[in-house]
Amino acid sequence: MKTFMNSLMLLVFLIPSLMWSQSTVSGTVTDQANALPLPGVNILIKGTTTGTTTDFDGNYSISAKNGDIVVFSYVGFKPQEIIYNGQLPFNVVLSEDAAQLDEIVLIGYGSTTKQDATGAVEKVSEKEFNQGAIVSPEQLLAGKSAGVRITSGGGDPGGGSEIRIRGGASLSANNSPLIVVDGLPLDQRGVQGVRNQLNAINPQDIEDFVVLKDASATAIYGSRASNGVILITTKKGKTNAPLKVEYDLKASVANVNDFVDVLSADEFRAIAITDSNFNESLLGNSKTDWQKQIYQTAVGAIHNITVSEGYDTFNFRANINHTSQQGVLTGDLYERNAISLSAVRRLLDNNLKLTLTTKGILDDNKYADKGAIGAAVGFDPTHEVYNADGSYFQYTGQSLAFTNPVFTLANNNNSARNKRNITNFNIDYNLPFLEGLKFNLNAGLDYSELSGKEYKLASPTNPGSFNYENFYTGLNRNTLLDFYFNYKTTLESINTDIDVTAGHSYQEFYIKSDRSETETSGNLVDRATIINRNALESYFARASFDFNDKYLLSLSLRRDGSSRFGPDNRWSNFPGISAGWKLTNEEFLQDSFFSNLKLRAGWGKTGQQEIGQNYGYLGVYTPGRSDASVQFGYINGVPQFINTLRPEEFDENLKWEETSQYNLALDFGFFKDRLTGTIDAYYRETNDLLATIPTAAGSNLSDLLTTNVGSVLSKGIEFSLNGAITQSTDFNWDMGFNVTLQENKITKLSLGDDPDFSIGQGGISGGVGNNIQIWKEGLDPSTFYVFRQVYDTAGKPIEGAYVDINGDNQITEADKQAYKKASPDAYMGFTNTLNYKNLDFSFTFRGSFGNYMYNNVASDRGNITTVNDAPGQYYVNAHSSVLDNNFKKQNLFSDYYIERADFVKLDNISIGYLVPGEKINFRASLTATNLFTLTKYDGLDPEISNGIDNDFYPRPQTFVLGLNFTF
Repeated sequence: MKTFMNSLMLLVFLIPSLMWSQSTVSGTVTDQANALPLPGVNILIKGTTTGTTTDFDGNYSISAKNGDIVVFSYVGFKPQEIIYNGQLPFNVVLSEDAAQLDEIVLIGYGSTTKQDATGAVEKVSEKEFNQGAIVSPEQLLAGKSAGVRITSGGGDPGGGSEIRIRGGASLSANNSPLIVVDGLPLDQRGVQGVRNQLNAINPQDIEDFVVLKDASATAIYGSRASNGVILITTKKGKTNAPLKVEYDLKASVANVNDFVDVLSADEFRAIAITDSNFNESLLGNSKTDWQKQIYQTAVGAIHNITVSEGYDTFNFRANINHTSQQGVLTGDLYERNAISLSAVRRLLDNNLKLTLTTKGILDDNKYADKGAIGAAVGFDPTHEVYNADGSYFQYTGQSLAFTNPVFTLANNNNSARNKRNITNFNIDYNLPFLEGLKFNLNAGLDYSELSGKEYKLASPTNPGSFNYENFYTGLNRNTLLDFYFNYKTTLESINTDIDVTAGHSYQEFYIKSDRSETETSGNLVDRATIINRNALESYFARASFDFNDKYLLSLSLRRDGSSRFGPDNRWSNFPGISAGWKLTNEEFLQDSFFSNLKLRAGWGKTGQQEIGQNYGYLGVYTPGRSDASVQFGYINGVPQFINTLRPEEFDENLKWEETSQYNLALDFGFFKDRLTGTIDAYYRETNDLLATIPTAAGSNLSDLLTTNVGSVLSKGIEFSLNGAITQSTDFNWDMGFNVTLQENKITKLSLGDDPDFSIGQGGISGGVGNNIQIWKEGLDPSTFYVFRQVYDTAGKPIEGAYVDINGDNQITEADKQAYKKASPDAYMGFTNTLNYKNLDFSFTFRGSFGNYMYNNVASDRGNITTVNDAPGQYYVNAHSSVLDNNFKKQNLFSDYYIERADFVKLDNISIGYLVPGEKINFRASLTATNLFTLTKYDGLDPEISNGIDNDFYPRPQTFVLGLNFTF
């Protein structure tokens, strides 16, 4: 009896315990269409914060009790809510949601679906980004989008890149696209004291890029959209997502793997002794490779800690980032410490959505003196870096001699800190009095403060030099306030969807700069404060129509006013129109092998006002320097000096540069969109160019003037192809390929009708004021202008022998010819991503074809005079090309130095492995960047944006170890 009672009491207490106890629930989530596992599915116990996500194989485990409602949600699939009643395993099948599968794409002041987009719009998402220790956000996008060419400025850490969408639409004005971050357009002039203003955006925070390429898509941004628009959306956290903590580390090692070809110590000595004034005492007894002395193995680390969580009406995400990256040039260092926060709050039954994003950034730079690169190329290789007593070897008292580059790097102190905040607040409200009508208000601030200092020791080679100090501060403020109304409705009587937007925008830019520097007198002097301010006010509207889910029409108009132009020219209108035809929705293609076929066409007009000067239409005066003051009388016998005021050039009729662009495209898809692609053709013409041109003597206050003159034309074809080559439970293979064919030329340059009018461009080393490129009607703006070299029967160049083009029996400027160009005829990107179970592998190739490079290092120093023309007190090293051509002197304008610069680069290769766990997922990866380059170019690098190779900061080869922990 006692045993029975004890058992009964135990059972009484055990039953409630069993009813309310937690148990571990596990299972697999798969796709109904193909039974493939779905990784990253959000799983949440409804009404709690308990949640998890599926691993790469679709597996999950979570604590739950009987009666709990488990919510399964995944982008592109219908969510499911299932009551847990002890099912083991707890497997779930999700089905596609057709309404969600059509990808949402931002288009500026609104969004559309990929199916309904009528302009040239491309979205690049996180899964397609380049891998590795990415410091500058634009490098995530390199090679990923047709018509978009991204060329880094060199190998300096955190350095900026030249971004070109469909080439450049201008000449002297800005050719970079407008960058919009979470609705805030950045200042196209950049921010003071930073290598790249985009470094304020942590690459780990970016959700996706949307590239607006043609004018019908960009006209809604009007005055700043001639060179395309890139919309950057940062991560915001997800609704109904469990608490997620992530730590990500990327540790990198980088080295220079190629150097400028210069003479070895023995080759250098062999030439030096041919000098009629040869002085043996000036040479040393060493064999020093000076380039290897100035470069280092650069190490770096990028740390990211991210916390996110989401509820029904609130979600947030926070990220802390620390980036430290050395440059391969000794002493070069970039550091970023940043915090980014985002929060989304939904109120009034989700009719009111408040979104706040804010980023606080400390951008720290220690700048190495890049002059050391040229000095290392030219320094005498027979000398050691140090003297026997440990001091630096120098040619003392020689103002024209190179300073020991190791000394230069060790004794240069140039550092800057930029404190920056980018904040955006957005209100999105579905107005209650009319269904389909919403109001959107966006307020943004980009604020930064700069403080920096530079200190240089007096050059030991120059007895007239002095210790130089430079203290500088700056402030940048970019403020935005815009709002718009959007109305969406369906007219069922004619089966038409209507989407109408109208709004207003105001943006102001303010820059302040102060500087104190040492003058030639040796005194530290405060320079005049520089204030730079301009503003834009805009009105915009767009109306889109979808007739019967077959025929699309979109109309847009923006009216912009810029303070950079006078009252008579301040305002301009920028319209756009585009149309689309969903061919696969027609009956005659219902049963075809196309899963998608859409024809698009568009036209638009955009503007340009980024000319640098804010008051180019006004006569303004610039204060002169105190060391250039003018004596004006005496006081008590003491001469008095007055600072001058210098009048600047101006054009009171300055007005908008305007670009018109036509676009024709075909989007296609096969095999249920397993294979998709686009063919885009464009034709773009820019008139009233904002160009800086020479002026007639006495006609203005300068010999160069920025004014409206001429026109340029660009046209091209873009092709992209994306395919899911293999899809199975264990193995997946995705491929992306894009290629762009382009042509650019100047169609008019002068204010008159002189077809021979030209302007020299592309300054080079080897003389004062020399240019190697030319602007001229009918030519690409990057065209080289050179003499045609004559060769002997052995194929060797004959020094000073050029083709007499005009047949006057003498070689003059009239015998120069336009020859080749720096811009490519075509460029491409090729990406593959493969997954086998938990193993992933990806690589990206980039290529450029039809571009040429001017090897300025060889043309300047590839001759015997470089070594033997020193003034009897020092020697300078030469480029090794002198061993082939045996040139005695410089031949700067010979086409011998114009070299083919086609290339194919293995830009990025990465392999990773995921180790899933019940509470922690761990992923390790190895990435290599700039692995190899296939090219016939003899110089350091075939990818230099302006086509002139001279003292280029080499791009390093980088290896990255990545470790990621997700809790």
